[in-house]
Amino acid sequence: MKRALYAGVATLALVAGTAQAEDLIFPVGEGDFTWDSYEAWAANAPDLSGESVTVFGPWLSPEDEIFRSAIAYFTEATGADVSYVGSDSMEQQIVIDAEAGSPPNIAVFPQPGLAAVMASQGLLTPLDPGLADWVRDNYAAGQSWVDLGTYADENGEDQFYGFFYNVNVKSLVWYSPENFEDAGYDVPESMEDLIALSEQMIADGETPWCIGLGSGAATGWPATDWVEDIMLRTHPPEVYDQWVTNEMAFNDPRVIEAIDTFGMFAKNDDMVAGGAAAVGATDFRDSPTGMFASPPQCYMHRQASFATAFFPDDVVPGEDADFFYFPSFAEKDLGNPVLGGGTLMAITDPSEGAMAFVEFLTLPVAHEVMMAQTGFLTPHSGVNIDTYKDGILRGQGEILLNATTFRFDGSDLMPGAVGAGSFWTGMVDYVGGASAEEVTSAIQDSWDAIK
Repeated sequence: MKRALYAGVATLALVAGTAQAEDLIFPVGEGDFTWDSYEAWAANAPDLSGESVTVFGPWLSPEDEIFRSAIAYFTEATGADVSYVGSDSMEQQIVIDAEAGSPPNIAVFPQPGLAAVMASQGLLTPLDPGLADWVRDNYAAGQSWVDLGTYADENGEDQFYGFFYNVNVKSLVWYSPENFEDAGYDVPESMEDLIALSEQMIADGETPWCIGLGSGAATGWPATDWVEDIMLRTHPPEVYDQWVTNEMAFNDPRVIEAIDTFGMFAKNDDMVAGGAAAVGATDFRDSPTGMFASPPQCYMHRQASFATAFFPDDVVPGEDADFFYFPSFAEKDLGNPVLGGGTLMAITDPSEGAMAFVEFLTLPVAHEVMMAQTGFLTPHSGVNIDTYKDGILRGQGEILLNATTFRFDGSDLMPGAVGAGSFWTGMVDYVGGASAEEVTSAIQDSWDAIK
């Protein structure tokens, strides 16, 4: 197999007669791609010369070009012509195309809700059941990923439809290593330690947390992430699943407990920068800047992997800012749950090439090419984590690999009127003074109204 790196766009092109795989020069951190499994697969790959495979998804520049650089390896091995088209209205367009009988071979869904609906309408093709076994054995917290990709078909029978490819992590707490070192604070290893650290900071005359819920029309969503993370740390994942589907009422005492645990941080004037009154009024994009003030206005900020986009320009992630895993309660013994999101591949127009392409995605190289170039995270346990673009991504990748359970952002899985409606506004009401009982009852009323 021959490979060459095209300069200028950070993308790989495959050109015969230029370089052996082991000679590839590519900015892959401290490690090389896992070539052996790719070479073995390519040696036995089907000859798909002349076949076209179409892929439609949400990735736009620069992610679309980076994804095409991974596709290039599939093309070299099989001869198939794979075309990817991205759109910021993918979720609307895929339904139109599928119902019109002209879908792409493969659709890349930003979250599983729509995929589940299309599966129930007979608009998706189940994947090989053996692939579910592969995911179970080769993805960290593998059963979680099988469950997230399994939906009821038009006959109500569960089938495996979705292969997850590109994941994000929300269970993170950001901090300034310099501030921690100056104050003599250690990174906590359990939720009990995190609470004790927060109380120690208050005793030292410091403010532990920066929290902001502002986000324009979407104000309130950061608090839903807190509650979802806490639900996974106070109750088994089965309870989380019942909550997300409303099999368990939203005003169940277990949900109230989780919201009040969030309130222990967000509704305590001593615990949060600006006091509790500032939480609902502070924009989430502005919230982390207090960690980098002099003196610091806060020491910690719970936010997803994209938080670095809102750090001050002079803050270097990995140097001035780092993160740790939002820890579990040691006394609960619930392992290491991780909250996040991710994109999944599903087949909307079956063909030999489409099936082979999903099989190709099981190879470490199909992930490592992405890992080396962009903010791509994977739970694939066979990848070389040293191929991650930087230490920040590598650390997040390690959190995924250490996860015992993964669950998707709950509000994204709830009906829009709840997950992107009453849940958001209810959390703003909560930090504004309403009780968890009042808020959860109102959210349950909104759910009942759409049943």
